Amino acid sequence: MSRIAYVNGCYVPHNQAAVHIEDRGYQFADGVYEVCEIADGYIIDMTRHLARLNRSLSELQMAWPVDKKAFVRIVKEVVIRNRVRNGLVYIQVSRGVAKRDHVFPASSVKSALVITARSSDPAQADLKTKNGVGVITVPENRWDRVDIKTVGLLPNVLAKQKAKEQGAAEAWFVDEDGMVKEGSSTNAWIVTQDGTLVTRPADHGILRGITRTTAIDAAEKLGLKVEERHFSVDEAKNAREAFITAATTILIPVVSIDGDSVANGHAGSITEQLRIQFRIEAEKTSVYR
Repeated sequence: MSRIAYVNGCYVPHNQAAVHIEDRGYQFADGVYEVCEIADGYIIDMTRHLARLNRSLSELQMAWPVDKKAFVRIVKEVVIRNRVRNGLVYIQVSRGVAKRDHVFPASSVKSALVITARSSDPAQADLKTKNGVGVITVPENRWDRVDIKTVGLLPNVLAKQKAKEQGAAEAWFVDEDGMVKEGSSTNAWIVTQDGTLVTRPADHGILRGITRTTAIDAAEKLGLKVEERHFSVDEAKNAREAFITAATTILIPVVSIDGDSVANGHAGSITEQLRIQFRIEAEKTSVYR
């Protein structure tokens, strides 16, 4: 079955989907996005994803392309038309199509909306969970407002490519003080020797990940202590465990950093407990009922 995309009011074959050459998302990266996991026919943490989308739109003074009830219906319809039971749904809103000019277009220009969905194999995620992944570190070189989930991701792309070329799955951005910020598409965590979970505060300098937020809820249910503080690369390398979180990965153990083993190169038990509890805590929005 061919894939279906939603583009500005129309459901079209994925291989024919297109936006105008003067779409501001294309020309200025003047747009925002969200990615939601689909697990067993449920959209995971949809309420929190839409709340963050609303914040991103507000920060950029951008209007919703349709009202929120219609928005949810469209998201579900794209998932249904692509028959996705396990996978991802991608949502992108740009400021719309207008003559190329740096200033905002007139208020009459409507925000543009693109939604796609695709299936993935849960067995691949299970393999990463079992074996863990490697990460590398790169200097922070992004703009200051990474708390807004914009489509301007070129530094992230270059960091992820560098990780791939070095045989790793992710790159962690490190600030000028040697402190880990976040991954190119994930939030970064460590577990200290006494079992405390540590992740950088999300008030500034990183994206407040939705999976990160639900993982904190899950940790509290398990009685695990969580500290939102800065941690260094050296502390991460000497941690009891390390892991990454994102809607595209949920919780994946990190078993090496810059080629140095973490926790003897094995996935840790606390990460696994947290992943299981995450599945219990996460909001599940049914698509097919």
